[in-house]
Amino acid sequence: MSHMGFNPCLSCGACCAFYRASFYWTEVSDFTPGGVPLEMTEKLNDFRLVLKGTAGTNPRCIALIGVIGRRVACSIYERRASVCRDFEPAWQNGVANPACDKARKAWRLAPLNLESWIDHRNFPKAA
Repeated sequence: MSHMGFNPCLSCGACCAFYRASFYWTEVSDFTPGGVPLEMTEKLNDFRLVLKGTAGTNPRCIALIGVIGRRVACSIYERRASVCRDFEPAWQNGVANPACDKARKAWRLAPLNLESWIDHRNFPKAA
């Protein structure tokens, strides 16, 4: 039984708890209506902000809710930063993404494969 539209990212969250989410300061709500909530950001430098929680040695985005590897969501999904919008999970569009694989590996999750997007029964389990 195929589940078109299944999104393995909703069972992952590894990228949100592995990478720094930095973006140009004009993406915040004070400058762009519907932008990233300013209160969820910190200054990185004169031109860039980061989502709180992502700049440290053990990153975890403040907007990430849930348990990594089980069930997660972004609390600001419609207002997320361009760096988040631009991150393509492995095989979402038929192309590998080593950055996705690296984040998943750090959380002891198996890499995604093409079937991960087609049928949830083929979703890779923890390594």
